[in-house]
Amino acid sequence: MSTDQQPRANSGLFRTKTVEQSIRDTEEPEHALRKSLSAWDLTVFGVGVIIGTGIFVLTGKVAKENAGPATALAFVAAGIVCALAALCYAEFASTVPVAGSAYTFAYASIGELPAWIIGWDLVLEFALGTAVVAVGWSGYVRSLMDNVDWHLPAALQGPDAPGGTFDVLAFLLVLVLTVVLVLGMKLSARITAVVVAIKVTVVMIVIVAGLFFIVGDNYKPFIPPAVTPEGGGSSWDSPLVQTIFGYEPTNFGVMGIFTAASVVFFAFIGFDVVATAAEETKLPQRDMPRGILGSLLICTVLYVAVALVVTGMQHYSELSVSAPLADAFKAAGHPFYAGVISFGAAVGLTTVCLILLLGQTRVFFAMSRDGLLPRFFSITHPRFKTPYRPTILLGVVIAIVAGFTSINELATLVNIGTLFAFVVVAVGVMVLRRTRPDLPRAFRTPWVPVLPILSIAASFWLMLNLPGETWFRFAVWMAIGVVVYFLYGRGHSRLGREGQDARY
Repeated sequence: MSTDQQPRANSGLFRTKTVEQSIRDTEEPEHALRKSLSAWDLTVFGVGVIIGTGIFVLTGKVAKENAGPATALAFVAAGIVCALAALCYAEFASTVPVAGSAYTFAYASIGELPAWIIGWDLVLEFALGTAVVAVGWSGYVRSLMDNVDWHLPAALQGPDAPGGTFDVLAFLLVLVLTVVLVLGMKLSARITAVVVAIKVTVVMIVIVAGLFFIVGDNYKPFIPPAVTPEGGGSSWDSPLVQTIFGYEPTNFGVMGIFTAASVVFFAFIGFDVVATAAEETKLPQRDMPRGILGSLLICTVLYVAVALVVTGMQHYSELSVSAPLADAFKAAGHPFYAGVISFGAAVGLTTVCLILLLGQTRVFFAMSRDGLLPRFFSITHPRFKTPYRPTILLGVVIAIVAGFTSINELATLVNIGTLFAFVVVAVGVMVLRRTRPDLPRAFRTPWVPVLPILSIAASFWLMLNLPGETWFRFAVWMAIGVVVYFLYGRGHSRLGREGQDARY
């Protein structure tokens, strides 16, 4: 074994866990996950989690507030950023087919402390993402219930509803999906496949039916002139890039497209979750790149088409923020289509929650198996071969968070966490190419280091377009994570203890 294959100084903060060690850990019977997923399953998972709250909700919000008809260009910009990152993810997921996604990739390339930081980041991203989508799902279900004159008590409709305090529907959804994940990945894949078929059908209805109701004048101007927000906006609420360079905060115009891209980026979150299932894939070297890149391509095409259709059906200034797709058809005098879309959104969002929760538990499981979190959580179920302990713990916690959370407070925090993960993975690809050129790579990211550098720059640019408040909250979460690492993770790391007692 070459020196490059050995972990770096085991006492350091940047000690790396070799690819060989990571793969050996997956073979321990007590900590092993069942391999049951195909390329089709992975693509379905990707489409299932990507098409969700972003397209059903955020399209109207950013069109009305940030970009107008140019929201389609915002989806293109966000899709390009994701495509650059996806090429980096595909190389790692096929080379290191181990649960944990960006956390595992960072551990194999950059070192333990960066791996911990990105793992801590992913825990926040997936947890809040699950809660946000559960709250969005609850809103669509309540809307459907209202159509048949069923009404929940005001107090149980959640903080986003007048007089609401606890969102019982979001709470129950997360608990039910927790049970599904405990029972096994194949069951999760089958449920996802059925729901994704419904969801994609609904999106196609929006595109095809909506083409007949487009009014050309609604596209004028395609890029609305820049305007200053009422009150001028505060540095706390304005994109950080505006605060740094000191120019007047604006909506619309060319800069509005980038602001919109940083928001609709939430609609693309999901393809990176596919990488968390690498360890449960039958042929990860072949199927992971197909699943990651295939799902991203499908969803980008659908998103751009939906954005063009919806802003063509109804003037951007009149779009609904809460349910833009359904309300655009109502405005066109076709409530039937609106009902179909609301049903499809409600059904479809269940898979988004399911797969985000899946990603969350797999990252937590991988960190636990490495000793950075209590090893108690890395024991798999003797029958179902799922990480049932972290699944139950996180499911209950996220259900409670979803019950008491407003959707508007969390979406941008999820975005910055995901973009940070993209940066780390791109750095990791370049580092591992240099330190382990001997590794067999079933998929190779093209144009290294140019493409990873472009991925880092594009991700960081979108991060700069997020509000200063989001950056502050993210910094606080990261600071807490560093403290937890030094208080617990560093001392309990299996890789660190290897240097002390020569046992791993």
